[in-house]
Amino acid sequence: MGKINLTNKKILVTGADGFIGSHLVEALLNEGCNIKAFVFYNSFNSWGWLDTLPKEKLNSIEIIAGDIRDPNGVRTALKDIDIVFHLAALIAIPFSYHSPDSYVDTNVKGTLNVLQACRDYDVERVIVTSTSEVYGTAQYVPINETHPLQAQSPYSASKIGADKIAESFFRSFEMPVVIARPFNAYGPRQSARAIIPTIITQLLSGNEDIRLGSLHPTRDFNYVRDICNGLILLSKFDEAIGKEVNIGSNTEISIGTLADMLIKLLNAKVKIVTEDLRKRPDKSEVERLVCDNSLIKEITSWEPETLLKDGLLETIEWFNSEENMKRYKGDIYNI
Repeated sequence: MGKINLTNKKILVTGADGFIGSHLVEALLNEGCNIKAFVFYNSFNSWGWLDTLPKEKLNSIEIIAGDIRDPNGVRTALKDIDIVFHLAALIAIPFSYHSPDSYVDTNVKGTLNVLQACRDYDVERVIVTSTSEVYGTAQYVPINETHPLQAQSPYSASKIGADKIAESFFRSFEMPVVIARPFNAYGPRQSARAIIPTIITQLLSGNEDIRLGSLHPTRDFNYVRDICNGLILLSKFDEAIGKEVNIGSNTEISIGTLADMLIKLLNAKVKIVTEDLRKRPDKSEVERLVCDNSLIKEITSWEPETLLKDGLLETIEWFNSEENMKRYKGDIYNI
């Protein structure tokens, strides 16, 4: 089985300013990589979560601001790169109901832009980040990589499109593509539209009740550090090329049970209120997600290392900082 060493490799991370991307940049620094971080251009010159990294880490990263939807900027960023981790995407499901065009432009066309440039520059490895949402409600559990794909939201449809474009480049051009499929990442820096930050920020705001959507769906939650370890391992093994590979824990918890767990961990006395505004349309709700992680174990020996309770405690500790909490608006529903 072939395996590459990432030390001194020139690596591009798209979406490096985001939740998983910023953690991945830190993890790759620990691997001894030379990193170029592709961040979303904006007039504030914000580098997203990378702005919060210590100066010594930032000084060792090359930052390039651009837009994944623009093929010229993507091509410029990819020059002289060995390995690409493509994470840049629009990910909020409720916003995909509101603005589906932008999801196709960013997630499908953006992925195409990355793949075209990788082909032109003969990049050594491309890791395209998928999502467990492409499976839709589980038809059986645990969900392995041969489970049918079901587009239950415009977001999911756009990610299925991106995955299939990546697959086509492997089949058509022998591009060394890996489609990595994380299940429900969580941890410090996650956006407010995700369920765990939604609950924690409301609890830390001292509200008498917390407002949520559906409580019965189940998810397979995975701490962001474990997800990053999985992504890095998949980039190293030749056996992963051309495959879709799940990254998950093979466990599940309902949203209601998760909320109760967080309430206990924070020793809060609150009431849970469900709001129709926060619920997905009936046919769009993904009722159950549980990962079959046998393939990633077989290829890389990856195992999740962080128990849910421990990961939640680390996440709570991060949110409990005034500096971090001021970046969130816990009293506003963020689509």
